[in-house]
Amino acid sequence: MSDPLVLLASDGAVARITFNRPDVYNAMNLPFMRELRAAAEACAKSGARAVVLTGAGRAFSAGGDLGAFAAAPDPEAALREMADILHEAVEIFARMDAPVIAAVNGTAAGAGLSVACMCDLVVAASSAKFTMAYTNAGLCPDGSSTFFVPRLIGLRRTQELVFTNRVLSAAEALDWQLVTRVVPDAELEGEVSKLAARLAAGPTRAYGVAKRMLLASAARDLTEQLDLESRSISGLSATPDGQEGIRAFLDKRAPAFTGR
Repeated sequence: MSDPLVLLASDGAVARITFNRPDVYNAMNLPFMRELRAAAEACAKSGARAVVLTGAGRAFSAGGDLGAFAAAPDPEAALREMADILHEAVEIFARMDAPVIAAVNGTAAGAGLSVACMCDLVVAASSAKFTMAYTNAGLCPDGSSTFFVPRLIGLRRTQELVFTNRVLSAAEALDWQLVTRVVPDAELEGEVSKLAARLAAGPTRAYGVAKRMLLASAARDLTEQLDLESRSISGLSATPDGQEGIRAFLDKRAPAFTGR
């Protein structure tokens, strides 16, 4: 039996997903996409309160497996199926309550870049590299990058990445606001583990509401967004974590959130 292409492990309330094709820099083929979607579904159902995505070996992910596309009897249909499954996984990650952290341990290219950018927080090793890569292969971006990247860094810089396939160092990606934090390579795992543990102890439902509000903001006008904010904050005040957070603030103590 072959090894899983996507590993899922849990440490308390933290779920850790590891891309596991290190011999091909974690390139994504159809079985990989299916396992990633299954891992996303499992995280959403498990009650995980923080999720970490990372890659085995020397890369986060080199993106789509072009060799797998080319070898398919119908490459167009194969690529459409892979993209659709990847997009289902992205939607699950983006809409789950648990914050999702990308621990970028090496190159994030193509769909690897897209997956990193859809995460709520991105912690990059100092040796990490970021590139779109799609148009080098005569293709266009997928994996949600045309949605998230312009929102993160603006249209002009996104156009540069798409049309020139410029490779950004971790320091440049931080300067461009593509990543949240850059740490020395040897400290990546420890820093991400501390961050995930902190988030897993937080108000999970509030994180989820905030995630969905931010995703909705571009499609709403000011009045609609203000109404959504009013309904959301008042609704959260009635939850166990909302009540605990208010009491803890008034009591001048640290809150003990349960994720409810």
